[in-house]
Formats: sequence, C-alpha cells, structure tokens
Amino acid sequence: MSARRTLYLANPYGFSASQKAGPLRELCLHLEALGAKVWEPFESPEIRDRSSSHWAWRIARSNARAVRNADGVFAVVNGCPPDEGVMVEVGLAVAWQKPLFLFRDDFRRCSDSEDYPLNLMLFSGYTAEGWRDYWYDSIDGIAHPEGALVRWLKGEDVRPLEA
Repeated sequence: MSARRTLYLANPYGFSASQKAGPLRELCLHLEALGAKVWEPFESPEIRDRSSSHWAWRIARSNARAVRNADGVFAVVNGCPPDEGVMVEVGLAVAWQKPLFLFRDDFRRCSDSEDYPLNLMLFSGYTAEGWRDYWYDSIDGIAHPEGALVRWLKGEDVRPLEA
C-alpha cells in the first residue's frame, strides 16, 4: 500500500461558522475516508493568531507553502466567480504541476463557453478532454472509483497536467 497523500483543501467555507461546521466538515470527512491526509487551511495555527500587524501576510505565505508541499490540491470552486483566494491556490497548483481536483456543487454557469462550466483558465492545466476526470459536482461523486481522485489516492500515476 502506498503512503497517504496530502491533499490541500482550497476552500472558502472556513470564513463562516455554519459552513465550517457543515459543508467543510463533511468534505474533510469524505476526503479522509478515501485515504487523503487533508490539509485544511482554516485549521492552521496562523489563522488563529491575528495579534501582529502582519497576520494576513503570514497566513498567505503559510497557505502558499502548504500548496507547494502538498501532494495535490482539492479546490472548492463554488460562486460566480469562485473565491479569489481559492483561485490563487488553483493557479499555484497549475504552475507547480500538482494534481488538481475541482469541486463545484453550485449549479450556476460562470463561463463564456458551452464546453466549460467556469473561466477557461481554470482548465489550462488539463488536456482538452481530461479535465472531466478531475471535476466533481457532488459530495457523493468524490468517491467514484473511476474518478481521478480515488485512483490518485490509491497510488496511481494520474497526470492531468500537460507538460
């Protein structure tokens, strides 16, 4: 059996107590049940300590380091447009060629394209058709055995990103 892979959970849920207790907790539990070691940024020590004038900078740097150190990134891309911080974390994942899994259970379309549900740049790290294997639109769908996330967590070499 392969070692547990670390998955950075890019999400906006931690800004709200009800979303943190509801959808964020549920998402973490689902990812952990699949075998991921979840790194959830709203649980980092930096977010709790806002005593210095540079607390926001420390959080940003900590999150960027966590994305770099993670084996992959699971990003919640709800909203029109999705959360700005999550989009930066997605950009870092693409630039650093991390396996990137996108989750959106928001039914609104936010794209000029009929082929893609969000801004086209979110899909720039995937092959033209391959992005669908890394796209999840329900909590239950995350555990689909043919999905890229489950295969990746089992140790398969799934490569969504073009070189």
